[in-house]
Amino acid sequence: MSERDSAPHPPPLPHRLADPVPVVLGGTALWFLGFLVVLLLDRSNSTLLWTTLSGGLLGIIGYGVFYWQRRAARRGSRTAQQGLDDV
Repeated sequence: MSERDSAPHPPPLPHRLADPVPVVLGGTALWFLGFLVVLLLDRSNSTLLWTTLSGGLLGIIGYGVFYWQRRAARRGSRTAQQGLDDV
């Protein structure tokens, strides 16, 4: 038996640290806030404008995929990602 097999398993993270929803929603909100700031202060910088808008939209899409996978895991779907039912 190796050392790795006999090491105790770490305790699970508390729910508030394991839940990615506040981070994802907060990050998405920051992208949209950045979009509004660029829109109001510097419309001439179209690259920055489109980058911040894309960041916000991708945050929404990413959260949608996460939510969809988490529902499938809780439902017990065989094709769902594993380990999302606790979150």
